[in-house]
Amino acid sequence: MIPVKSNRDIDLMRRACKITAAARELAGGMVRPGVTTHEIDKAVHDYIVSQGAVPSFLNYNGYPGSACISINEQVIHGIPGNRVIKEGDIVSIDVGAYIGGFHGDCAATYAAGAIDPEAQRLIDVTRQSFFEGIKFARQGYRVSDISHAVQAYVENNGFSVVRSFVGHGVGEKLHEEPEVPNFGSPGRGPRLVKGMTLAIEPMVNQGTYEVKVLKDHWTVITADGKLSAHYENTVLITDGEPEILTVCEGL
Repeated sequence: MIPVKSNRDIDLMRRACKITAAARELAGGMVRPGVTTHEIDKAVHDYIVSQGAVPSFLNYNGYPGSACISINEQVIHGIPGNRVIKEGDIVSIDVGAYIGGFHGDCAATYAAGAIDPEAQRLIDVTRQSFFEGIKFARQGYRVSDISHAVQAYVENNGFSVVRSFVGHGVGEKLHEEPEVPNFGSPGRGPRLVKGMTLAIEPMVNQGTYEVKVLKDHWTVITADGKLSAHYENTVLITDGEPEILTVCEGL
């Protein structure tokens, strides 16, 4: 059963999503050589708590951080720690905040200093693939219309979309129905209706789409060791244009 949110639910989600987006912006602004992933995670935690919210990821199925911080070949779920960010790294940061009974969820990939032009192109294509996908995040379309648009844009630019992990519904639970893959044929899956809230999140690899999970049981890396980027927002299906809920209005 796919949850459909009431107007009250949506107002509460907007609050959670604004905090989440501000946490992402804070974290992204900290990405530079010499900073540890723990420092970013602590800043995310402290900001979310200062807003009266709870970090959605902290202790979720045992996850030890408030943010997922994934560097270079790490796709998602990188655990924050003592790793020092270096010049030329690309850093994906995924955050969530829970308040008023609802979650927000968003992510982006940031450059640490000067990066390789192809790495920057990967970041740009990943971000734009999200916007290609949400052209179809409208009432009456199907979930796979979003999926197909993301895949087509990514592959036309010479990259690949991760298939082992997908986007999802989000609301009272961090992960709700439906799953939102970043690949597949159009015209399939549930039909979108007003009031659905989706975490749409292209995960894009420079090489193969195959991934593997490290021994920490969390960190996902590309199977070939090439770079990966991630971009995500929480999106509301309306009776017109989709609304991106994870929009930052300043810290």
